[in-house]
Amino acid sequence: MNRWKLTIEYDGTNYAGWQRQGEGIPSVQAEIEQAIFKFCAQDVTLHVAGRTDAGVHARGQVAHVDLADFKNPMEPFEVAKAINAHIKKHRVSVISAEVADNEFHARFHAVNKLYRYRIINRPAPPALEAKLVWHVKRPLNVAAMHEAGQVLLGHHDFTTFRDSQCQAKSPEKTLDRLDIASQEYDGCGGQEIIIETEGRSFLHHQVRNMVGTLALVGEGKWSAADVRAALEARDRTKGGPTAPASGLYLMRVDY
Repeated sequence: MNRWKLTIEYDGTNYAGWQRQGEGIPSVQAEIEQAIFKFCAQDVTLHVAGRTDAGVHARGQVAHVDLADFKNPMEPFEVAKAINAHIKKHRVSVISAEVADNEFHARFHAVNKLYRYRIINRPAPPALEAKLVWHVKRPLNVAAMHEAGQVLLGHHDFTTFRDSQCQAKSPEKTLDRLDIASQEYDGCGGQEIIIETEGRSFLHHQVRNMVGTLALVGEGKWSAADVRAALEARDRTKGGPTAPASGLYLMRVDY
């Protein structure tokens, strides 16, 4: 058996998330496992760096899978090509395949994850990327959002930003980076706000709950002090709303 590390890109819009679920429920995991079976007749289970929710996207998701030797030796790019041949009708792509050490584990060996959240900030709704961003009509103060975001850096109890269904053993996490910047989007005054955050691991809905809270700062409804008070409250009801899944991307996993 060889352990393969797969780097995967997908549009999560039409999926119930990464994790394989019941019969007839579309998931990214099931699509790739079925594609592997079709190309080499091996019934496998993928192990992923981080399970994404329904509607969440990925540019650099990582998974590993154990495969028996092929009848004919294959180069890594050929393995990726073979898998992609069976998922080409779907918005899922294996962008890299490589043989890994047999001890490698996509989840347990990850030391850092980079998430990106995209907001399109303008009155008019986005026609081309409606399911790939969060559309916010009201003007947002990006500088204020960035300043307030720095309150969340470091090791904290993130219960305020934790989903009630989160299965993590502890609400304590370490946030290493949270940067917010904007760029011109459409030539007509619209802007794209990009929120990037990094850490070893995150709680369920943590990024989306932080984004929803910081959007309140951008609207002028909250201050950085309010964000700190919410964090220290350790109470989900004291935080802001959960931002939509459509704007969230898992960009990179480091090992």
